[in-house]
Amino acid sequence: MIAVGDVVELLMGLVVGVLSGLLGIGGGVILVPAMVYLLSVEQHTAQGVSLAVIVPTAVVGAITHYRHGNVLPRLAVGLGLAAVVGAVVGAWLSAMLDDDVLHRAFGALVVFVGARMILADLWVKR
Repeated sequence: MIAVGDVVELLMGLVVGVLSGLLGIGGGVILVPAMVYLLSVEQHTAQGVSLAVIVPTAVVGAITHYRHGNVLPRLAVGLGLAAVVGAVVGAWLSAMLDDDVLHRAFGALVVFVGARMILADLWVKR
């Protein structure tokens, strides 16, 4: 028998996969808050699960975009290597922060990036 939680998890994964492929996001922007608020997962755990989910999602999305000519391999490798180093440092720093502080920092980053994208779009259209 399928539990309600299983259905929620499957729907979350499907939505994240579609948005990841469509918008080029890793899914964490949607998946982390969804796990925290819908599944009552702690912030640190939600971020860890999100990072694990990103691996297969990113690989499939990257292959599909590569086939459409939308990947610059040299740029992707350079950014990827630097991002691996950054991920190690970020995960280490994350472990030192309280769950509430990390939760607020994540929210502030999402709001900042969203506002920046909206304002940049408005500025360009003038």
